[in-house]
Amino acid sequence: MTAEDTYKTIVEPSEGIYTEKRSKFIAIALPVRTLDEIKAHLETYQKKYYDARHVCYAYMLGAARKDFRANDNGEPSGTAGKPILGQINSNELTDILIIVVRYFGVIKLGTSGLIVAYKAAAAEARDAFKAKYPNRSDFQGAWLLYRVY
Repeated sequence: MTAEDTYKTIVEPSEGIYTEKRSKFIAIALPVRTLDEIKAHLETYQKKYYDARHVCYAYMLGAARKDFRANDNGEPSGTAGKPILGQINSNELTDILIIVVRYFGVIKLGTSGLIVAYKAAAAEARDAFKAKYPNRSDFQGAWLLYRVY
């Protein structure tokens, strides 16, 4: 099995929490296969966290990693979705949706602070998944490898 025959993804949801200047960021990483699944998850989490200030997300689909999107959901352009997508890209993951819910904590973070916070929150969800499987032999760096057919 060569590197071209595989791709990395997660097999079950994981969650992480990050706080910065009294703002709370709840990050959820979810395995997904289709846009319909993504839409359903987004609807579910937007309803669940109806009282949150922002529900931002990014996803990547397919072994070729060509179907992706990042959404700032009202945050300044490029401060939420892109950092979340950056965490997906830095680990070369696919078939994944990461949602980050922000509860505003009164103190403004500024654009650079938002970028750092969303990136850190997404990393928390990603690392929570890795922590569940620290010694699995079928993982490379804790990510499940799937064979492309």
